[in-house]
Amino acid sequence: MLGCCGFAYAADGVAGDWKSPAGSVVRVYGCGAETCLKLVKLEPSAPVTTDQKNPDASLRGRALCGLVIGTGFHASDADHLVEGHLYDPKSGHTYRGTIVAEGDALKLHGYIGISLFGRMEVWSRVGAVEACR
Repeated sequence: MLGCCGFAYAADGVAGDWKSPAGSVVRVYGCGAETCLKLVKLEPSAPVTTDQKNPDASLRGRALCGLVIGTGFHASDADHLVEGHLYDPKSGHTYRGTIVAEGDALKLHGYIGISLFGRMEVWSRVGAVEACR
């Protein structure tokens, strides 16, 4: 995934498709020298399919399907991503974040300011999902 950096993510690293507790699937993938996260499947009971909570009114009509929700992450190793930003389309807020893979669990920690404060969410690894359109 980050071939530029001298290693590729192993099957047990951060790369791949991950299911959130609500049921959406997010793909973690290399995007240039960084790692990004993209919504590839919306939760089955998604109340909306557009980015209605975005603070930028001009972006509220864009589809959630295919939306990049994580940017700027750098790998400290195959299981740890640091210094990135996570966008939460349910609230319209963007947080600083870190990501840690532990086997089939992906732990995302989003925060504002210092990392002691914030929220942790755990996602589950799933097989490759056909991306929504």
